[in-house]
Amino acid sequence: MEQHLEVNEQGVWKTGNDRVPSPENVMGAPLESVQESDEDRSQTSTESLGGRSYCSADYYMPNDEAEQTRLSITHQAYMQILDGQLTMSRIPTDISRILDVGTGTGDWAIAFGERFSNCEVIATDIATFQPERVPPNVYFEIDDAKEDWTYTKPFDFIHMRGLTGAFSDWVAVYSEARKHLRIGGSLEIADFGTIKNPNDASDSYLSIYNGACLSAAAKSGKPIGLDHMEKQVLEAAGLSVVRSRTFDVPLGTWNPDPRKQTVGKMALISALEGLEAISLRLLTRHLDWKEEDVRDLYGKVTEELTRPGVRPSISCHFVIARLLPGYS
Repeated sequence: MEQHLEVNEQGVWKTGNDRVPSPENVMGAPLESVQESDEDRSQTSTESLGGRSYCSADYYMPNDEAEQTRLSITHQAYMQILDGQLTMSRIPTDISRILDVGTGTGDWAIAFGERFSNCEVIATDIATFQPERVPPNVYFEIDDAKEDWTYTKPFDFIHMRGLTGAFSDWVAVYSEARKHLRIGGSLEIADFGTIKNPNDASDSYLSIYNGACLSAAAKSGKPIGLDHMEKQVLEAAGLSVVRSRTFDVPLGTWNPDPRKQTVGKMALISALEGLEAISLRLLTRHLDWKEEDVRDLYGKVTEELTRPGVRPSISCHFVIARLLPGYS
């Protein structure tokens, strides 16, 4: 559903030509003037668990203030990894229309809109946060990418980042992206892998944590990990992988390279803050763990990762796929 949300000079959200009284209503508060289906309400309502807030009944990550802060830090880490760039793809200066799927806080979409002021940027998610500033060429939509996409104009570029565990059928999602790319257009996917510790024993708390989260996500039907970035998955959707790259990112300042120390600080904060965000709903819902047991585990993981002499890291993966001429 191609329905733009934008903020006017008074800070009022607009949907096309219709005004919406407040950002809170976009987040799911009831509106007499807006008709919502039961499915729409389930996507934008707020549920709580252990002090964390969730916008969806079936998505494992929270969308509260703590998660918004973590996502903004993660955005900066991605940019450090790419030497200040927003994408690994080369973006032509005359690009006219792009889509950011799973935009989160909208940091990437807003930055892209500022750099490419003549490009129409559409940013979607199952719920929206309230951006402090929005360029006039950036539009936010509430939309679920696992449903049929109904855009009427093709995109030059589609961006997906940090969506591991969001979908059960990645081929279907990539197929929708392919249908809405122009011929020659590109899709870029980016995601972090699991935390690694070179001295990690099989019975370490980190190993237990990683194994439990992977198991719970698999049981949920929406695996976490990086299988969705494999070449064969994209090719099954009719896209051709033209480039992939993996960066090994240190967590913390143990690497002597000043640039890696900078990204390492951000990545460590994001990783440590993500321990609860990733595990709390997964483990309590799908493995029947108690909240206190989840907190005990990720607390011990934090201790392991911050001990003197420990050199943890995390991999950051990028894949670029294109819609080449001749696909039918």
